[in-house]
Amino acid sequence: MSPLSKAQMQRQAEQLVDFVNKGPSPFHVVDVCRNWLRGAQFTELKEKQSWSGAIKPNGRYFFTRNGSSIVAFAVGGKFRPGNGVAAVGAHTDSPCLKLKPVSRKVSSGFLQVGVQPYGGGLWHTWFDRDLGVAGRVLVRDRAGGYASRLVTIDDPIMRIPSLAIHMDRSANEAFKFNKEDHLTPILATVGKALNGNGADGDAKPAHHAVLVERIAQALEVAAADIADFDLCLFDTQKATIGGLCNELISSARLDNLNSSYCAIEGLINSVGSGEALARDPGVRLVALFDNEEVGSTSAYGANSALLESALRRVQASWEGAGAAAFEESVANSYLISSDVTHAVHPNYSSKHEDNHRPELQKGPAIKNNANQRYATTAVTSTILKDIARRHDIPLQEFVVRNDSSCGSTIGPMLSAQLGIRTIDIGNPLLGMHSIREVCGVDDVGLLVRLFEHFFAEFSELDAKVTAD
Repeated sequence: MSPLSKAQMQRQAEQLVDFVNKGPSPFHVVDVCRNWLRGAQFTELKEKQSWSGAIKPNGRYFFTRNGSSIVAFAVGGKFRPGNGVAAVGAHTDSPCLKLKPVSRKVSSGFLQVGVQPYGGGLWHTWFDRDLGVAGRVLVRDRAGGYASRLVTIDDPIMRIPSLAIHMDRSANEAFKFNKEDHLTPILATVGKALNGNGADGDAKPAHHAVLVERIAQALEVAAADIADFDLCLFDTQKATIGGLCNELISSARLDNLNSSYCAIEGLINSVGSGEALARDPGVRLVALFDNEEVGSTSAYGANSALLESALRRVQASWEGAGAAAFEESVANSYLISSDVTHAVHPNYSSKHEDNHRPELQKGPAIKNNANQRYATTAVTSTILKDIARRHDIPLQEFVVRNDSSCGSTIGPMLSAQLGIRTIDIGNPLLGMHSIREVCGVDDVGLLVRLFEHFFAEFSELDAKVTAD
């Protein structure tokens, strides 16, 4: 694999933009990944069914859980039970506003929608934005069952207006708001939406009838057939490539669809025609989890048995697998926990420690923390740096200032759960957790390339590393 040309770098950035625009919710993200994997000849497995005899050398597979998490893997042609797994983990969710189970509100002549803040969003950036709604809808079918459907309403049907400066002269000094009282979007005016009746009919439904009807129209079903839904608000402004030199990507949800895209693209590219995979003794795997932004503790988050279950089933499905095949495999495996990191901000450069200031357009950053908020070690860092050095892929280093708090990732929890060697890395990002974030165009292609080489070369390199 030769270095990426400028045209290839641009193509990777354009594909990330397309990926983000098609993924306004974790359910949509997984659906996009599913379609891409199918196009690359990956076979879908079901957790409810037996995998015995289904997994074979040179095989490509994936499965989903809850429609919001996905695991994809390719089995090397020389794989044997107990051999290692080269894995990349990321997450599909981002901070957002989610509809409450009872979202119907009427106030001062407006229909409003009750929402819950999900994750640690930079919520002031959600004011004065054109907002749509997207997610999963459970629809009753004629046989009495329920089908899961994806819906996207990308028209600007909601908005959270700011209070005029005339009514709060201190807003520019300290913009403060109550998340229950003031972070409630407007849906419509009572007069237009309800024909002046001032109510949604005699009964008080959980959600405004006009909103449910709009969702039903988008799905081409009857409103009465909608049983329930998991919906979130999103910024209707599309992701785009900008900057004077077209070197920046401005978008929602770059945390962490940046890593999710690069992981899936890197896996698919590494498998290619299958020739290199046929010589591989290991497994190449990507796991994209939901609920990272709220701690990962769910049945489909990283703090569940999802990845362990997948690894155990891969080993157990192999004829002749010993009782300790899973434990042997974990000891031979390596996980890249990939989540975006804080780029140095030109207006707030003092927020970074002097020697650890990741910049846009200079490659992914390895994240370190002595208190184990990140899982990087000297061993895991050495392995990835060796791969990057071989292929002229620049890497940066990030350490948070000693007087600042440090976030965390799925890396430490997966490392602790499985006992797997783990490193934390990610592309630099400005405006993290804003409704609009910024990353570098070249960094996308560099991370994809790093993952490609990692999947292709880990087994060979690991055989040369001695550090029990």
